[in-house]
Amino acid sequence: VQLQASGGGLVQAGGSLRLSCAASGRTFSSYTIGWFRQPPGKEREFVAAIFWSGGYTYYEDSVKGRFTISRDNAKNTVYLQMNSLKPEDTAVYYCSSAAGCCSRKPRDFGSWGQGTLVTVSS
Repeated sequence: VQLQASGGGLVQAGGSLRLSCAASGRTFSSYTIGWFRQPPGKEREFVAAIFWSGGYTYYEDSVKGRFTISRDNAKNTVYLQMNSLKPEDTAVYYCSSAAGCCSRKPRDFGSWGQGTLVTVSS
């Protein structure tokens, strides 16, 4: 299983970015794809996730209403649309997968891809 995150960059506060997580190596019908982030000097934290079968989504409280996670079955890709970005959203963002649903704990996820850096300037 391989997961590749992309789409990060530098954006001003209030701006938007869309991250992509391209998945390969298996079908994900019984898996959850999650986005996590690791701010500078801090631990990795949960952001959002989607259970592939049925498309159930769940979010960390601080991003609710600003971030939207979605999937494209044909492309085997999960997206994270990030709007109204804040400086505190600055972090390396990772995507990962977990069997079943609906953990928020990094230790339940595996196949961590290379992260993508999001920097939000004030």
